Amino acid sequence: MKYPDPGRRPGQGAGAGQPGGRPVFPGVLRFNQEIEDKGVYLGGEPLQDISTATTIRVVDGQVSATDGPFAETKEQIAGFYLLECADLDEALGWAAKVPTAALGYGAVEVRPCIDYTQAMG
Repeated sequence: MKYPDPGRRPGQGAGAGQPGGRPVFPGVLRFNQEIEDKGVYLGGEPLQDISTATTIRVVDGQVSATDGPFAETKEQIAGFYLLECADLDEALGWAAKVPTAALGYGAVEVRPCIDYTQAMG
């Protein structure tokens, strides 16, 4: 089953790479290599800072664009990994190794993707 693991980090003044003085980037490189070596990595990308976000809404056919993220929050999605895991336990094990979570700097949300091929029968 596919599990996207969006990593979250504190949103205000969060600098990528060196949160709280703890180097994250070398850990990210090691983690990326490990998930590739184990064959569970399907894709993923880091995201730019929320100051680059644009939110689109369509109401009564009218499109409006707003600078900034969808919601005001203390955390922001830093990026995501898409992993092919046998089950939720395996996905949770990988999520615990994501460097921002492992260093206690952020959190990783884990939930399975919808498999429309199964859902449609």
